[in-house]
Amino acid sequence: MASRRTIPFDYPASGAMAAALPGEGLPWLDALRAEARRLSADGLPGTRMEAWKYTNLAPLAALDFLAPASAEEALTEADLGSDALDAVDGPSLVFVNGRLSERHSRVDALPQGVRIVGLAQGLADDPESVEVRIGEAAPLNGDLMAAFNAAFVADGCIVETEPGVAVEQPVRLRFVAVPGSEPLAYHPRVIVRLGAGSRLTLVECHEGPAGAATWSNPLVDVQVGERATLSHVKLQIEGDGAYHTALTKAVLAGGARYESHLLALGARLARHEIHVRFDGEGARCLLGGGYMARGNQHVDNTTVIDHRVPACESREVYKGVLDDTARGVFQGKIIVRQDAQKTDGHQLNRTLLLSPKAEIDSKPELEIYADDVKCSHGATAGEPEADQLFYMRSRGLDHRTALALIVEGFMGELLEGIGHEPVRAALAARLADWIGKVDEV
Repeated sequence: MASRRTIPFDYPASGAMAAALPGEGLPWLDALRAEARRLSADGLPGTRMEAWKYTNLAPLAALDFLAPASAEEALTEADLGSDALDAVDGPSLVFVNGRLSERHSRVDALPQGVRIVGLAQGLADDPESVEVRIGEAAPLNGDLMAAFNAAFVADGCIVETEPGVAVEQPVRLRFVAVPGSEPLAYHPRVIVRLGAGSRLTLVECHEGPAGAATWSNPLVDVQVGERATLSHVKLQIEGDGAYHTALTKAVLAGGARYESHLLALGARLARHEIHVRFDGEGARCLLGGGYMARGNQHVDNTTVIDHRVPACESREVYKGVLDDTARGVFQGKIIVRQDAQKTDGHQLNRTLLLSPKAEIDSKPELEIYADDVKCSHGATAGEPEADQLFYMRSRGLDHRTALALIVEGFMGELLEGIGHEPVRAALAARLADWIGKVDEV
């Protein structure tokens, strides 16, 4: 039963929903799902929970979702819509309504030392291997959104590299919503395991049509081995009727490097939550997030970086542009444990408000229990500088063009950290599309 801290949610937990899920009858998976369903029965997180204080999921709870739809192999490329990252070569997995579509995926020429397998297929062919990898995930610990994912995950994938493998081409994961007449929900699980000294770029893209009511609740479980490097790029451009509640959990071994590059442009409501845990000395993480919203969109970026061991470094920069009555949220917490001496952690959130009705709630936090550290945080928000606009207008630019140039300069630097040029160019094109509608009448 939902408490005062949760939102009642009549989500189907049996019948057609359960029958549609793979792996039913596996004792370990049945036990995990039973625990997760018990937890998710409490409902959705409410605004009385501190972590959800600024993001209200009541509109999501009001929707009636059907059982997850399977991937329709008869769908054409036209049915899927234009691929935002079509110019990026490399292995690609396409998920339609949360289910892997083998027909539209390309994984037949994987580099040696790389393994990619669909989660549902893995449960059918090698359930013991999937059990090991899911068993490595952090416990639910009361996390309601992770519980919904664990209870109702229907598909996803496992991406693994052997030690010392450098993968030159990005691995692309494309999640496409092709809804029918009823609200659609799916909960994909992505498991990433990088062997010691390996290197990989993972590109995650979430797309969907305008107007359709959908709920995407992905969980990405990452482990980066010693001295390995993962560049994790995410583009989120779902339609204006979509709800997107994503959780990424990354664990870094000694000397590992994890880079997260986010560009969030879509959805009625989107929450991008990242938890990073340092398990080995000398590791480093960089979280770069860009969010742009207009109309009545709501976008929430919540991060927790847990420094548990000495001599690790974290850098976090989130920048956003909000127009009309859009609302943004940034909650960033850096935790430095007592034994994590020589920690170097910095956090910054900057937001450009293009409308007097746009709003940003920024809550940077430092929780420090060690004394030999370098940590800082900051947050700024405001409208475009009048002097900048005046300077450009005085040189013949109209207001719209001048404002677009300011937004481009403000957001453009976020893409500079993406090392793969075609990926960077694809995100820059999406950024330019959004900027092209700035001050549109």
